[in-house]
Amino acid sequence: MASSTDCPDRAPRAVSGAARRPSAGPVRFRTGAGLWAVVLVVLAALTGCGAGSGTGARDDPAAGTEHEHPSASAPAAGAPGTAQGRPATEAPAVIPGLGPRTRAWIPGDARQVVVVTGRDRNANHSQAVLYRHTGTGWEAGPVWPARNALRGWTDDHWAGDLRSPIGVYSLSDAGGLLPDPGARLPYDRSDGFAVSGTGFEGEPLEGSFDYVVAIDYNRTPGTSPLDLTRPLGADRGGGIWLHVDHDGPTQGCVSLSKQHMRDLLLALDPVLRPVVVMGDAASLRE
Repeated sequence: MASSTDCPDRAPRAVSGAARRPSAGPVRFRTGAGLWAVVLVVLAALTGCGAGSGTGARDDPAAGTEHEHPSASAPAAGAPGTAQGRPATEAPAVIPGLGPRTRAWIPGDARQVVVVTGRDRNANHSQAVLYRHTGTGWEAGPVWPARNALRGWTDDHWAGDLRSPIGVYSLSDAGGLLPDPGARLPYDRSDGFAVSGTGFEGEPLEGSFDYVVAIDYNRTPGTSPLDLTRPLGADRGGGIWLHVDHDGPTQGCVSLSKQHMRDLLLALDPVLRPVVVMGDAASLRE
C-alpha cells in the first residue's frame, strides 16, 4: 500500500494453499455501511499497505516445480509477450533469475508469474516482469520499474517491520477506487480505497489505491482486498498489495506506475493461476 502502512496486513513468505489454489467464489466487499465504516476500513488498510493473510510459498514449497504445460488459453489482447520492438526469441524453459528452491515454490499449474526483484536486501527499489508460459517456455513481458517497502525485504515479515515479505503468493483478487478497467480477476470498486496524507518522503498518497491487486499473504483468497481477515494473526502483518506508485517507498507493498498497474490488471487471468514471486535478487536466486 502506500508508505505509511502496509496495504492491508500480510504474513510469511511461502506460497501456501492460497497460491496453489485460490478459494472458489470471491466475496465482494460491500460499501454503504456508512462514512465511518469506510474511514475505519481505510485506516486499517493503511497500516499494512497490504498487510495480508494469504499464504506464501517460501516456508511451504509447492509440491510441483515448474513443468512444461500447454497454455490454458490463447494469449489475450494486451497480455504480455515479448516487449514491443524486441525481436522474438525462444522462450526459456525456466524463468531467469530464479534458483531451484524458488522455482519449487511456484505451483505446477501456474501459467502467469509476476517476478518482482529487489536490488538488494535493504533496498526499496525493484523491478517487475510478467511472465507467461507458452507451452514450451516462459515468455517475458516488459520490465517495469517498481518500489517496495522502506527497509527492503524479509523472509520473516511482521506488522510494522517496514519490509516486504519474500516468497511466492497467489494473485486472486483485485479492486480499486477507479472503475474496473476490464480485469478478469474479481474486482471490487469501492470508496474504501480512497487514501490521503503523505508518505515517507513527504509525497502525497492520494491515488495509490486507484488500482490494486491483493497479494495472498496472510489473507483469505476470494475476498475483497479490503477484507481484514488475517489467518496467521494480525501481528504477522497483512494488506500486502500491488498498487499504484506514489513516488516513495511503501510499508510492505509493491507499487507500479498507474499505467503499468492497469496493464497488469488487464493481463492477469485467473484461468492461468497467476502468482507473484517477490524478493531481493540474491534470495530469489536460491
